[in-house]
Amino acid sequence: MTAQEREARSFGFRAINPAEKAPLVQGVFSSVASRYDIMNDLMSVGIHRLWKADFVSLVNPRAGETILDVAGGTGDIAFRMAAKAPAARIMVCDLTEAMVRVGRDRGIDKGSMPGWDKTPETRGGLPTGGLQWTVGNAESLPLPNRSVDAYTIAFGLRNVTHIDKALAEAYRVLKPGGRFYCLEFSQVNLPILRELYDRYSFEVLPRIGQVVAGDRDSYQYLVESIRRFPEREALCRRLEAVGFSQAKARPLTGGVAAIHSAWRV
Repeated sequence: MTAQEREARSFGFRAINPAEKAPLVQGVFSSVASRYDIMNDLMSVGIHRLWKADFVSLVNPRAGETILDVAGGTGDIAFRMAAKAPAARIMVCDLTEAMVRVGRDRGIDKGSMPGWDKTPETRGGLPTGGLQWTVGNAESLPLPNRSVDAYTIAFGLRNVTHIDKALAEAYRVLKPGGRFYCLEFSQVNLPILRELYDRYSFEVLPRIGQVVAGDRDSYQYLVESIRRFPEREALCRRLEAVGFSQAKARPLTGGVAAIHSAWRV
């Protein structure tokens, strides 16, 4: 069995049929959707905000660009990009409808929501300005070839069943010269920090999930999924294998997270 096959059969540390993974992931995020953003603050002690600020700065969205934010869920990345480039066209695509609904409601609260589209008949359309929301799978995106200038995915790639299919889809929808960016948890570099991080992850985070979100199991899975994610250099090689060039990784906070970037030639 190849590493990719083992990856597809893993739901955290649990072995599953690959066909079960997407529904299980949907179940996790449907369960935690209403508390997802609060939990991010609690789990990372707010550090995720600094990571996301760095991420959006690196993406550098510009007026007139079409940007696809995959696994964008509650819109945390998309709203930041929209604030930086109000005239950019941004689509949020997520596997879990409950997460998209939370993001859509946040958009309504912000007063800048043009509407939520989840119908396949209009899946090729992106409005000028504002955000568009759609439910879709990273392995089969509801967009035409060469239609977006930048592709972003933050803390979502590790939940995909077949990572290489998702990377190939990113390549497909990007225009020539398009930019790929992935923010994801990674491997801690320093042994002392790694030990502390492991203890915090496995002993504290599931307890916080139980108390705040009423769901220990989902946060146990999220911790385990981080440990199953490919190492930084391995992911760079996989990006290049599907056609990307200049793939590189930038560790954050001693390797707790990393930003991967690449170009579509």
